[in-house]
Amino acid sequence: MDADLDTLATALYARTDELLKSAPERLPWRPAVGIAPRICDAEVVTLAVLQAVLQALLGYTSEARWLRFARAHLRHLFPYLPQQPGYNKRLRGLMGTLSWLTGALARDTSVWTDDVWVVDSTPVECARSRDTVRRSQLAGWAEYGYCASHSRYFWGLRLHAARGGRVLIADKNYDGRDFEAALAGAGIELLRRARQGEPARAGGQFFKPLRQTVESIFDTLKGQLDLERHGGHTPPESSCESCNDYWP
Repeated sequence: MDADLDTLATALYARTDELLKSAPERLPWRPAVGIAPRICDAEVVTLAVLQAVLQALLGYTSEARWLRFARAHLRHLFPYLPQQPGYNKRLRGLMGTLSWLTGALARDTSVWTDDVWVVDSTPVECARSRDTVRRSQLAGWAEYGYCASHSRYFWGLRLHAARGGRVLIADKNYDGRDFEAALAGAGIELLRRARQGEPARAGGQFFKPLRQTVESIFDTLKGQLDLERHGGHTPPESSCESCNDYWP
């Protein structure tokens, strides 16, 4: 596994470094005079992506455990590995860069050019007690909702797993005249199941066979990758404009 991991890390670093050099404006600002960081941005991004890839396989869901693994197996590739507080601080500063790079790396794969995509959502709970909801800084971002798949109410956000394509296959809850008009204006054809009382819609039969695949992806995100144990208490300091870079 070490040889394969070395190959993956090397290829990922080379591509990340190439992308960052071609778009230096994507990097966080640093003063021209000051102490140079001991680990460069491309190395931090490489560590973060490797963590995301391997934590499902190895179960290293915390940054501290991942960095211990990196020191044991990747030390020969990284001249310096920070402690967990410094690593976390650098990741927060690179959030916009990571969002852009995720899209850029995805465009290197054949999946990005597929013209049929599936969209679905799953709840990401942010609080349970009424007192926590009342004093949470996520008020206005998070809301109460109901998850029919799990038959439960929740207070939090919804993760929508999708990307725009020419054809978008969705569940019946992705409805609304304005919503469909916006998709049509972007050149996206929506196929979804009909809601109760609606006439049958073309393509609705395609969603049911995909249900198991969609639920498996969400199970990986929420189970193996500990998405629900996000520990988030505050919204981002600025609007997530960089998230638009996921979309073509």
